[in-house]
Amino acid sequence: MTITVPRPLVRSWAPGRPVNVAATWGTLRRGAGDPTWKSSGGVLWRGVLTPLGAVTLRVSTRHSEARVVGHAWGAADAATWLLDRLPSMLGEDDDPSGFVAHHPPVAAALEHRGAGWRVPRTGLVLESLVPAIIEQKVTGQEAFAGYRRLVRRLGQTAPGPGAELGLSVPPAPEQLRRVASWEWLRMGVSPQRADTVMRVVRVADRLADVVDLPLAQAHRRLRAVPGVGVWTAAETAQRALGDADAVSFGDYHVAKNIGWALTGEEVDDDGLAELLEPYRGHRYRVQRLLELAGMMRPRRGPRMAPRRHLPTQRL
Repeated sequence: MTITVPRPLVRSWAPGRPVNVAATWGTLRRGAGDPTWKSSGGVLWRGVLTPLGAVTLRVSTRHSEARVVGHAWGAADAATWLLDRLPSMLGEDDDPSGFVAHHPPVAAALEHRGAGWRVPRTGLVLESLVPAIIEQKVTGQEAFAGYRRLVRRLGQTAPGPGAELGLSVPPAPEQLRRVASWEWLRMGVSPQRADTVMRVVRVADRLADVVDLPLAQAHRRLRAVPGVGVWTAAETAQRALGDADAVSFGDYHVAKNIGWALTGEEVDDDGLAELLEPYRGHRYRVQRLLELAGMMRPRRGPRMAPRRHLPTQRL
């Protein structure tokens, strides 16, 4: 029998080193309108679907005590599951030892934002994999809108204070399996991406197990699903598996931005691989530090317009 916790469970964690919660979890937020995310007054709220059920998570930092405090509302076992993993989710296991800044911009980025940022390890594979699939080969605006519609249409209201906050929890695999093809189109998700999501949720349990595998094997299992390539697996591993080496090869912007930041010129994926080779083991660390420091090439043209051939609805 599931017992609902009327009051939150609480965990206080002393990380022993600076942790910037917003920076560490920044990539978990899918656009400004992400229904699973709220931030106000230095407090971060998230709607999280754990393997044991939905949880509303409140995270704040007590700077005077050098502690991170988590409050979790939901079923007792689900709330406990999440709080037990909170340190790992905030990068407790991230090991930057051996990382050397071989380029002055990387050293500057590390000094600027690197002290409190960690590579997160949420352990929640589908939470990162499904949005990554929806983001394949589309503009950020289109990707975020598609995920927002998906969560609002199929996700549940987050427990406890989640309702008052307007916070939602992502849909479970069994809910996604029942989505008809025409519903994906109404949410602005193309058939190719929808088909990949459906293939993923059919093997959700097997994919959830990749958190216990060596990283190379985890990537292979993710990429064994048709439609999940190097980019999608990397975007998932950066968030769910704590992979500090998972570069977003194949991204429209990443290689150009890193090339410009490190050399003053844009490069392609082959050039990016060559540039980042001295950082092997920490290549994603370089990517994210440069992003956090805002070291992106100047945009000289108009932003890519979202596609208009898919039916959408306002949600």
